[in-house]
Amino acid sequence: MLQIFNVVVPVFAIIALGYAAVRLRLYPAEGVKGLVAFVNNFATPCLLFEAMLTSDFDSTFNPAIIVPFYVGSLTSLTVGAFLAVKWFRARPGEGVSSGFSAMFTNTVLIGIPIVSRAYGEAALPTVFSIIAFHAPMLITIGMIVMELARRDGAPLHRSLAVAAVRIVQNPLLWAVALGLLANRFGVVFPEPGTAFLDMMSAAVLPAALFGLGGALNEYRVSESWLQASVMSVFKLIIHPIIAYVLMVWVLHVPLEIARYGILLAAMPTGINAYVFATYYDRAVNVATNTVLISTVASVLTVTAWLYFLGA
Repeated sequence: MLQIFNVVVPVFAIIALGYAAVRLRLYPAEGVKGLVAFVNNFATPCLLFEAMLTSDFDSTFNPAIIVPFYVGSLTSLTVGAFLAVKWFRARPGEGVSSGFSAMFTNTVLIGIPIVSRAYGEAALPTVFSIIAFHAPMLITIGMIVMELARRDGAPLHRSLAVAAVRIVQNPLLWAVALGLLANRFGVVFPEPGTAFLDMMSAAVLPAALFGLGGALNEYRVSESWLQASVMSVFKLIIHPIIAYVLMVWVLHVPLEIARYGILLAAMPTGINAYVFATYYDRAVNVATNTVLISTVASVLTVTAWLYFLGA
């Protein structure tokens, strides 16, 4: 239990520090967006590029881990949207937005720090193989389902074109693609190049966690807290349960390997759920509250998953 405590506390302590710094005006609120932009557009792409460049994908690219992760994601989207419409009387577009909040994982800002602290560098190639598909695939699926669900939407081909542009402009995707190409052709960087990547990569974890904590000041629990809590249950509990059952019980992946993907599935909702909701102006309050509730609740649920998986 002490080992689990040592894994979880530093990560959430930095998030709490970021929250308190902005809350107490020790750090400017307007600086949070810039910090998160640095993490997403510069530091994390360097981390992903280096990971793709140096990984042995013949041994780490495991469909038996990747596929169950995304089966859990899409199940959360489908059932979450259905419950939002049937239980909470949401309109179809609002249901899709709610389901997206139940599906989209905070893989970078919280997932990487937790998994790396829990299981070390050996877990990261598997984690990165999941992250490589995460935003491109789930955002595209979310946009397609949204356009099919809402009545006032633009033509489907226009939405697909917007999705394609957003994917192509995503620096994380470029980092993954270029890293895979460099890996495939055996590119070797000189020492200054590797030092640059190492230094940029080292900035990801503290900057990401501090920025996330600061960003939480923008969120407030509103009247949609019950619906957001249900979506948070899917993200924190149902998604990793599905991943666990499929990986361990059905596909018989050894737990010491499967737990990398299961723990990643147990991370809270990512900020992109809020971005998605605001882009379509559907269930923004649900997305906002799901990010807040799932992030705060993950202190307990991630600890429980670490104990269950044997950190």
